[in-house]
Amino acid sequence: MALLGFGNILLLLLLFGNSLGAPGSFSVDYKKDCFRKDGEEFRFISGSIHYSRIPRVYWKDRLLKMYMAGLNAIQTYIPWNYHEESPGQYSFSGERDMEYFLQLAQDIGLMVILRPGPYICGEWDMGGLPAWLLNKKDIVLRSSDPDYIAAVDKWMGKLLPMIKPYLYQNGGPIITVQVENEYGSYFACDYNYMRHLTKLFRSHLGEEVVLFTTDGAGLQFLKCGSIQGVYATVDFGPGNVTAAFNAQRHAEPHGPLVNSEYYTGWLDHWGSPHFVVSSAAVAKSLNEMLAMGANVNMYMFIGGTNFGYWNGANSPYGPQPTSYDYDAPLSEAGDLTKKYFAIRDVIKMYRKMPEGPIPPTTPKYGYGTVGMKRLQTISDALEMLSSFSGPVKSIYPQTFIELNQAFGYSICVSGRGGCGDY
Repeated sequence: MALLGFGNILLLLLLFGNSLGAPGSFSVDYKKDCFRKDGEEFRFISGSIHYSRIPRVYWKDRLLKMYMAGLNAIQTYIPWNYHEESPGQYSFSGERDMEYFLQLAQDIGLMVILRPGPYICGEWDMGGLPAWLLNKKDIVLRSSDPDYIAAVDKWMGKLLPMIKPYLYQNGGPIITVQVENEYGSYFACDYNYMRHLTKLFRSHLGEEVVLFTTDGAGLQFLKCGSIQGVYATVDFGPGNVTAAFNAQRHAEPHGPLVNSEYYTGWLDHWGSPHFVVSSAAVAKSLNEMLAMGANVNMYMFIGGTNFGYWNGANSPYGPQPTSYDYDAPLSEAGDLTKKYFAIRDVIKMYRKMPEGPIPPTTPKYGYGTVGMKRLQTISDALEMLSSFSGPVKSIYPQTFIELNQAFGYSICVSGRGGCGDY
């Protein structure tokens, strides 16, 4: 076996450096109306996947299926309250191992579009904001309120340094990072807040990273949602593609066309039928956008499950169910659907598809009848259920915030001393 000299080794490193995680460049080309990756014109065809809605054991399966559909990128949120349920108590291990998820995406060959908030929406509990923020009763969320800003600065001071090594410029998979989320739909319209976030992100991530905003495809949304120095994108579902991108062009006369949330389905609410969007409609508008040279992220490509109490709600109060199937191309269980193959057929007209088999739909099993046995009533179990912090005695019912409880149920038992006498 021949030995390689230093010069040959150096040549191999130069030739294959990117596969070894070497630094690269990613930028907006305003003259050619495109993104540039390592100097070459680049267009992402992406899909949304939320690691917080999928068990870790299935992350690889879902990402591989997305890659085999022809995607070259994924998009994901980072829910603040998922990683900091109590002030200063951070969790980034196990099911919450965000860094492992990012590395896994890169290993599979997918770029990452990251949406770290601080507000994410996403039909997630409180839009990702921790409930403990409400301990200050007059706090104004998503604004320049000093108490809110102090909490955001502390959280981002923890999160963004963790993200920085995974930026594409540093050899990682992250090509763009979103600042806030659909802020143009929020009442505050606080430009100082958005400026503060922009400065905060730049201070931690550097000047090279491409920052972007996402808003509905209407001038009324872009007015308060976009900010100078952050690339403005829009979101919309199947329909009038030209009109939607015309709205983006009011905010960004030049640069790449970007639909950051192309809706492949829609969210469900308790008590309403499962929402369905036809595969034909999704494929048709996707084809139109790709023919225009646009960058597209499909929201969702797989929805997953709202485990525990992580489901959000819309106003007026309309809670999301446990399922976040979203009528997505991959079902809640990760199954291949008709929509998956319809989208794949469109994508293969615009880029070379990866070789190899598509991971199959996960096998299902019948486990027979599961017997249920009555143990005791909630009233009988009160002492056990409240054993962690003990029962709270109060003349009047208390809110979850007053009880320092972010999730679950509170049980009010009336006695001679009033509600909560237990």
